Amino acid sequence: MSSNAHRVLSKSPTACAPPPHWPPHVRYISEPHYHSSVPLQVRAHICPQSPSATHPSRSLTIIRRIVEPSHPAYGQFGLFAAKKIQPRVHIVDYVGEVHCDDRPQSDYDLSLLRTQDGLSVGVDAHSMGNEARFINDYRSINAKPNAVFEDRRTATGELRMSIWSGSESIKKGEEILVSYGKAWWHARTSPQTCELAAG
Repeated sequence: MSSNAHRVLSKSPTACAPPPHWPPHVRYISEPHYHSSVPLQVRAHICPQSPSATHPSRSLTIIRRIVEPSHPAYGQFGLFAAKKIQPRVHIVDYVGEVHCDDRPQSDYDLSLLRTQDGLSVGVDAHSMGNEARFINDYRSINAKPNAVFEDRRTATGELRMSIWSGSESIKKGEEILVSYGKAWWHARTSPQTCELAAG
């Protein structure tokens, strides 16, 4: 086993103080946790070297309860711009448990990678995650998506699924909205809410 592979294998969730309005039943982490279902060679591809410790920047976002009765996630939570966010700005990474097992019951599971041999790698923020788990889908809201999912490599080479602002700026106080994609909705025959991250 190479030293890099060993460092990836030993990676554990990084816990730190959660932001305001964080649900007590979810573990707040700022770095991905790798589930045992992820093969060693896949871990090494996703995270080729040991990442340096990072601390989340909360200057761009704030978690708030949805108070508009017409909102599909009324009474739950969403992610909002804490200040004006310029176009094409990296807002936050979607952090959770990186896994290769099947999790059909989780509404917080996002696709990260499909390997050449067809193995699907996801990031599940159901039981542990960060602020990104509160981003809602734009459907049934009188708005259009103002942010997008895009994969990226960090400075240490780790593959992440990230949320970026779209082609227009996001105003202070505006809810950050993305498109979950048709596949997410097709997997749910009778969705009760558009929220990926109800908490």
